[in-house]
Amino acid sequence: MRAARIAGPKHFEILETDAPVAQDGQCLVKVERVSVCGSDIRHGYHVGPEEIYPMEIGRPCHEVAGTIVESRTDDYHEGQRVLLLPTAGTGGLQEYFVTTPSRIIPLPDEGPLDEWVMCQPSGTVLYACQEMPNLLGKNVLIFGQGSIGLSFTMITSRLGARSVIVVDPLDYRLETSKEFGSTHRINPDRENVEEAAAAVTGGIGPDVVVEASGYPDTFNQCLRVAPPFGTIIVFGLMSEHHVTVEHELIVLKQLRIIGTNSARLADATAHIKEIVALRQRGWCDPGKLITHRMGLSDVQKAYDMYEHHDDQVIKVVMNVNE
Repeated sequence: MRAARIAGPKHFEILETDAPVAQDGQCLVKVERVSVCGSDIRHGYHVGPEEIYPMEIGRPCHEVAGTIVESRTDDYHEGQRVLLLPTAGTGGLQEYFVTTPSRIIPLPDEGPLDEWVMCQPSGTVLYACQEMPNLLGKNVLIFGQGSIGLSFTMITSRLGARSVIVVDPLDYRLETSKEFGSTHRINPDRENVEEAAAAVTGGIGPDVVVEASGYPDTFNQCLRVAPPFGTIIVFGLMSEHHVTVEHELIVLKQLRIIGTNSARLADATAHIKEIVALRQRGWCDPGKLITHRMGLSDVQKAYDMYEHHDDQVIKVVMNVNE
């Protein structure tokens, strides 16, 4: 089978390798669509120590959709379209993938797979939103309007937030956020975020602040813009393991800080299944996140584009058969 992996710092190779074989209790999936995630860039595509190269076949990639071609379990059948969640040390940049029912999300028969694969990132955001207080009539501020931030915008606006204020230094992302439900947009390179947020909320400040950018400076901005007794949702994964925090603001404002990571749940598929069902009945459309479509042959271009925000990229989906 054809596959891709990172062979050296920020360098992909495409190679031929043996296809995996399903064992009892497993399914063999013909991978058809994969997508690039920001965490792939920060924790896989980054420059690492020499001993990590070459990476395992298929890495880094965890947003994967395809069709079951062999099932050795009673839970799923051949011909069924699915999303799958690779486990640690594996990746989806390959034509075939073996997985277990606990890592599978069934998909409807209708609709393009490239759009359904967008339910993976949006499903993780749905979990984070369910950790928030009731948003009906509340003010929400979201740092970052990449695919994760836009998913927060999409979901919080549908949960009844009075204002959905978004912050991003890239104007094209701010413009895109209008389609997902933002009510106010702030470019931090041109405006003071705290002052602008106060103006929108009548001096009260946002009830809920979301860190969806993954930058250390932004976390402290969350502490500064949040009002007393406010809630901060921390979603973005940072490259640095340790960051300097303005601790006094947490104590004096009595802030509620919630870190969310649905991948660590006992059932990492539950919230992705929920967003699939919500999309199926028209409540939301994560498929609108897609801005670019490519083939696996363009994997190097796809990851470079995502890292450098080229060509107004939000989400790149690759056809593994091309």
